[in-house]
Amino acid sequence: MKAELAIDVRGLTKRFGRKLAVDHVDISVPKGEVWGFLGPNGSGKTTTIRMLCGLLTIDDGQGSCLGLDIRTQSEAIKRQVGYMTQRFSFWEDLSIRENLEFVARIYQVQDPRRRVDETLKRLGLAERQTQLAGALSGGWKQRMALAACMLHDPKLLLLDEPTAGVDPKARRDFWEQIHALSDEGLTVLVSTHYMDEAERCDRIVYILNGKLVAEGTVHDVISKSGLITFVLEGEHVRRLLGELQDKPGVDYAGFFGAALHVSGHDRAGLEKALEPYRGMDGLAVSEVPPNLEDVFIQLPEPR
Repeated sequence: MKAELAIDVRGLTKRFGRKLAVDHVDISVPKGEVWGFLGPNGSGKTTTIRMLCGLLTIDDGQGSCLGLDIRTQSEAIKRQVGYMTQRFSFWEDLSIRENLEFVARIYQVQDPRRRVDETLKRLGLAERQTQLAGALSGGWKQRMALAACMLHDPKLLLLDEPTAGVDPKARRDFWEQIHALSDEGLTVLVSTHYMDEAERCDRIVYILNGKLVAEGTVHDVISKSGLITFVLEGEHVRRLLGELQDKPGVDYAGFFGAALHVSGHDRAGLEKALEPYRGMDGLAVSEVPPNLEDVFIQLPEPR
């Protein structure tokens, strides 16, 4: 049985003057799933998200979001979407409760005080509701922003780099909340630069220079890449980066912590490049499964 789609768009395109920001992107997201939206700065992630939620008009393409036409029903889409921006965009001289009650009135939520009470409790903010938003840490600001997105009971959450600048525990707590919401049937599309966050998603989409260049589960994306990765570990491994980068068969060499990852698609070429190092004292060379960052670093530029 085919899953019902929350987002189903084809050929999504946006231009700003001569710049083609999003170039004929196709996305089909089943309801109730968490999708990661990845790509470098300027790749078109935010522009795509804003088109999906009706904040930007599309220049080309067609499709639906929550069963509504993205060209002709953008106002109706906005009322059913929760959009969390990159920047904290609430009033820092108001308390958490005051901010949420104001947002609830903007959305014309029925019985706004009761709805705010429910949301505060749901997201663990009840004990902090009188704190000024400007006095909150990054993690609590993030949680308040998520609460504001949930006040009007949206069917789709679009989160634009929501964990940038927050500590690891706050990031982990945030993702636990996201998966709890997904279990309740909410669809989530979240853009991120963190590979460990991408691995928490049901599926991932990678955009580069406005083009979709990879899509699928993390396992599928890694498997389809055809990438082969070796790890070099040892006391003097940092000295080897420069000479390995230029060897035939090596597509990428770079450090992950104290280990040097060397990747490519030509196994024979990689083996030949690494052969002189296998017998070195204090140096270990071993093949490992490529990780998501290995794959994305060497993705080719779309034409």
